[in-house]
Amino acid sequence: QVQLVESGGGLVQAGGSLRLSCVKSGSIFRVNVMGWYRQAPGEQRELVAAIISGGSTNYADSVKGRFTISRDNAKNTVYLQMNSLKPEDTAVYYCNIKGAGVAGPRDYWGQGTQVTVSS
Repeated sequence: QVQLVESGGGLVQAGGSLRLSCVKSGSIFRVNVMGWYRQAPGEQRELVAAIISGGSTNYADSVKGRFTISRDNAKNTVYLQMNSLKPEDTAVYYCNIKGAGVAGPRDYWGQGTQVTVSS
């Protein structure tokens, strides 16, 4: 059974930094994309950053130049380094893996970690 466990969220002042981690346990036949999404109260969940299996990355325009996604395959971990945080970055951040198995494509989600940025 695949599990994604996020950590690293918390309360930080505007301009501060946080690093989120997401550790995967269990086996996925093929990992296509690892990413971070966020959902603020009353808002839809949105993609923040993603790293494709070949190593290329995508970022939401709102976080470009401030956030960096990376992965450590040996540790089955994906990170999100968040710098120059703004109050509008406040949300629950979710780790996501888009994988594939014998039954076809599948999305895996973590439980979420709260990030709160105070002004």
